Parts: sequence; C-alpha cells; structure tokens
Amino acid sequence: MAELQAPSVEELETFPNPSPGREYTIEIVCPEFTSMCPKTGQPDYGTITYTYTPGAACVELKSLKLYLQKYRMQGIFYEAVTNKLLDDFVKACNPIRCKVESRWTPRGGISSIITCQMEARK
Repeated sequence: MAELQAPSVEELETFPNPSPGREYTIEIVCPEFTSMCPKTGQPDYGTITYTYTPGAACVELKSLKLYLQKYRMQGIFYEAVTNKLLDDFVKACNPIRCKVESRWTPRGGISSIITCQMEARK
C-alpha cells in the first residue's frame, strides 16, 4: 500500500487574476470533503466553502480538489482542519480577504459549522 501524504500548501496552484484592478468575490463550494475524527477514527463528512477576494492570483480548481482529497485519511478536528485550509489558501493565493466555512454532517444529532477568515492589512 502506498504511503499517505499529508496535504501541503505547495500543491495549490494559482493563475494571474484576470481583473487585478477590481475587487470581486469568488465562492468555491466543495460538498464532498472527508477527513477522519482523530479520537474515533470514524469518517467526518462536510462541505467546505471558500469565499475570497483575489489579490494578484486566483486558485486553480483542480489543484484545490486534489489538495482537499488528501485529507480523506487525516485524523484532524473540525476546528484544526478549517484553520489549516484558510492558512494554506492564504499562503498560496495571498487574497485581499478570505473566509473558509466548514459545515459538518450531523453525528449523534449534533452538527457543527466552523468559520474562520482573514483580511489583508492595508
């Protein structure tokens, strides 16, 4: 069996913002996100939504998809994964502002929504 590689910011590819002089919003919805609970080893299913205003670069969607798929076998809490998704996205794209929201499928009658965001200093 191949060794599992942890997700890395270097996997996120970008392309030049086609309208760098205009502030606009890009929303990317990833409804099939999967990771593992680090306590139980059970799968966690969620929807990840990125909402960002690009700076000089936009994220390339196929690279984002492949990056997100690497979390499938990672034991990580909701809060940690949501913050890591934001941190890696910001490192790769350097957006003007970015929000990452994770909405988790209920387990045991409880669901969670985690939101983290950043705005570039002016």
